Amino acid sequence: MTAGATVWLTGLPSAGKTTIARALAERLAAAGRRTEVLDGDEIRTFLSAGLGFTREDRHTNVQRIGFVAELLASHGVLVLVPVIAPYADSREAVRKRHEARGTAYAEVHVATPLDVCSQRDVKGLYARQAAGELTGLTGVDDPYEVPERPDLRIQTQGSTVEESAAAVHALLVERGLAA
Repeated sequence: MTAGATVWLTGLPSAGKTTIARALAERLAAAGRRTEVLDGDEIRTFLSAGLGFTREDRHTNVQRIGFVAELLASHGVLVLVPVIAPYADSREAVRKRHEARGTAYAEVHVATPLDVCSQRDVKGLYARQAAGELTGLTGVDDPYEVPERPDLRIQTQGSTVEESAAAVHALLVERGLAA
């Protein structure tokens, strides 16, 4: 069985995490690799319904996603997780869970600057926050702890989605997790 792994793509809202993950998933699937994308919005709807956006609820959400990711990865699936995961300790707990079980894990920081994310504003969150309709927006009025030592840091401004996905793919190839 091919070894599974979890690739956690962290970054601000509208950084490009899900777009990169979906492009990479298509590339990997075309090569015959078992791949799953655990999208943060979908997880919140189904697995973490009822959780809010307090620090404790965000931590619980990340741990639930980390559990599912590790479970899938331990069965040979390459799991792409485009989830903000704003707190370093939450991300570290997921990494340690993977390490304790001998499951490969990589953290990718999609390091798109706040002003670029705000211009993209895929879900209208920045506009709603600016209009006073939303509080607790990660990176604006709620913290986002930038990863100090991610396995890969991608600067998406000035790069295409394909170039960003290729950078993650290269990391996977380097680690023997993709061909």
